[in-house]
Amino acid sequence: MPADHTPEESARQEGGTTVPEQPEWSTIQVGSGVTRILEAGPRQASEATVFIHGNPGSAGDWVGPVAAVGQIGRAVAFDLPDFGQSEAPPGFGNTVGEYAAFVGQALDALGVARVNLVLHDFGGPIGLLWAAGNLDRVASVTLFNTGILIGYRWHTMARVWQTPVLGEISQAIISRPVFRRVVSSAEPRGLPRPFLDEMFDNYDRRTRSAVLRLYRSARDVGDRAAELAAVLAGADIPALVVWGGGDSYLPARFAEAQREAFPSAEIHPLPDSGHWPFIDDPDASNVFLTSFLKSLS
Repeated sequence: MPADHTPEESARQEGGTTVPEQPEWSTIQVGSGVTRILEAGPRQASEATVFIHGNPGSAGDWVGPVAAVGQIGRAVAFDLPDFGQSEAPPGFGNTVGEYAAFVGQALDALGVARVNLVLHDFGGPIGLLWAAGNLDRVASVTLFNTGILIGYRWHTMARVWQTPVLGEISQAIISRPVFRRVVSSAEPRGLPRPFLDEMFDNYDRRTRSAVLRLYRSARDVGDRAAELAAVLAGADIPALVVWGGGDSYLPARFAEAQREAFPSAEIHPLPDSGHWPFIDDPDASNVFLTSFLKSLS
């Protein structure tokens, strides 16, 4: 975690409010559990841009985007339970529905009344399920290679995780070198070694078990997507879609398909990027995101 700094080193004055220049790590109590958060911008603002990661991932995925958005408003990322460095409370089942409920609890704990959601990978089904039940609290949605996946059929690794015994074996035998090779080789531009290593460091036995339960709870995500899309489309929420064209898990054809849920969506394909465009092309991704958020004010 970042070292402590003096107020003079870590903050700037903006309209009389002290706003830290760099994202800062801390923890908050959410329900009966403790959750790690990364935050930048004015801490007490009731409207915030909130980043929800996917699998494998954590709040640490979002350091760059949180820093960029923190220059224009409050920005927060948090670990989902049993991901990153946050443990789920006893009895948490790691299902999509439970994670969606957790999002609402986390926003309440953070004092966020109105939210600009930024979602990636499994953060999409989780965040959009929460959004569909809380339309009055959603200011906008940004989708990085995720969203409403009508007719989606799971990729090979997901089907392995959804298969009893086979999924457990696959999680038990994966090593750091294999993890690096498998994840990065599927990306057109590769991924930075520190990013891969942080993901693997957090991909412990607890997280691997959570992944199996999460994917097994979501076998029908493609079949239920049309119903969710109809709810969201009726609200016509302002939306930004940024999609890496070389994604081997979620095909680029789903980028334009997001208009079924977000009719007025602004869509930006990144043909040379993969599943993590905000990592392999951070400059373009951050420009798209901050420009979009500024356009809402």
